[in-house]
Amino acid sequence: MPRKRQPPYIKKLRQRGQIAVWLVDGSLVRTEQDIDFNNFGQHTDFDFIPSSEFWIDHEKHPDEWPLFVEHMAAEHQALRRGLSAEDAAEKGVLAERAARDKAGDLKRLMPEGGLPDPQRVHLALWKKLENGVSVWMVDGRMVRSVFDLDFTMGGHDHVYEFVPPDEVWIDNDVSDAERPYVLIHELYERNRMKDGWDYTKAHTAASKIEKHYRKQPDELHPALAEEGWEA
Repeated sequence: MPRKRQPPYIKKLRQRGQIAVWLVDGSLVRTEQDIDFNNFGQHTDFDFIPSSEFWIDHEKHPDEWPLFVEHMAAEHQALRRGLSAEDAAEKGVLAERAARDKAGDLKRLMPEGGLPDPQRVHLALWKKLENGVSVWMVDGRMVRSVFDLDFTMGGHDHVYEFVPPDEVWIDNDVSDAERPYVLIHELYERNRMKDGWDYTKAHTAASKIEKHYRKQPDELHPALAEEGWEA
């Protein structure tokens, strides 16, 4: 019997040539190793991932991992052919977009054609804050397929032009346990950008405090209150 893998490994999804595709506990990776690990990654993205593996984050609604595999496989192959990191990344993007087009995501969001409507990715209003900001749970897959492949975990109107004014979006693929940490990141980042900070400065600071509260969860709720989230 093969030896059971330790966390963050959950289960092997597929063997693709020399590459083993693993489902992993992304929340644990973000807490213990790198806050910037998102929906997927490979060795060229994060050096703690073995070179013979692709890692896929465990989604609450696990319907995108084949799309992520196409992205990583195309990028991996391009790098082996000697393409630059930038050109290989573009190959990955093109492969993922092609897979999403083939899956029919765009047609499902815009069956009558025309411009995509961001309201159609809304799933449920989590909360409307006293400052007028609405926090929405959104269909993360549709946001990535139609608006931006790089949308991960959450976002807001000061970063993404397709997010309506005074809205914060939380990806529905984020687990219930991890949502508060994504929420503090997005609220803190948005509030700082509203005060005039640029994205890089606000995002770096938000990532730092998110990482802190993942380690100190008892301090999270007072911090959320400071950013306008009242229980």
